[in-house]
Amino acid sequence: MRTMKIGVIGAGLIGGTLASKLAVLGHQVKLANSKAPSTLTEFGGIDNLTTVWAADAVRDVDIVIISVPEYAIDALGAELAPILSENTIVIDTGNYYPVRDGRIPALDGGVPDSVWVSQILGRPVFKVFNNIAAPDLKKKGTPDRGNRVGLLVSGPDGDAKHAVFALVDQLGFEPVDGGPLEESWRQQPGTPAYCKDLDPDSLKASWIATVLDDVDEYHRNRDQIVDFDAAVRETARRMA
Repeated sequence: MRTMKIGVIGAGLIGGTLASKLAVLGHQVKLANSKAPSTLTEFGGIDNLTTVWAADAVRDVDIVIISVPEYAIDALGAELAPILSENTIVIDTGNYYPVRDGRIPALDGGVPDSVWVSQILGRPVFKVFNNIAAPDLKKKGTPDRGNRVGLLVSGPDGDAKHAVFALVDQLGFEPVDGGPLEESWRQQPGTPAYCKDLDPDSLKASWIATVLDDVDEYHRNRDQIVDFDAAVRETARRMA
């Protein structure tokens, strides 16, 4: 396994879990949130993990993982786009939930979440780690390839996508090609594959069965969450 330098922006349930697990694997991880590094006390004492400001998290790294709510992307993009290296791989774990994020016209108009993020950053993005609940990301990784949960990876083909596949594999999940980023709407909230912890073959079949004609239904499924804070509290409870 090649050790990489990884910046994680967002220390919530997904971002914090990824940062901790990647550091344990031996990667050099820099973790930032929207506040000062001193607020990330729960991550103190983890080998290979350093807490930093967001701008420092993207400097001199191989991969940047953005794990923040969609409502924060505009401001974050304005800060990061000018300093992101063109050689840095960018992963977006985000999901659009209007009940939390407010209405974002581009996303309501059908632009896939991560395509929108890519447009704001002005660079290619890979969507992954968005369609698994944080407790399952924390607990279900396994080296046993015959008993793995599949995770969709959407984004441009090439060496960078292979690197993202390798990262998913190192975390104990089976990467499943979700096609180009424009197809990432198939793994957004409310779709058949979303947070179902499917095996790789079932995940791919579910991805294929996700069709544009049913987008309104997927949005209705997504919008069944009416108290997002309560949902987060319940997810945090399951992390133990």
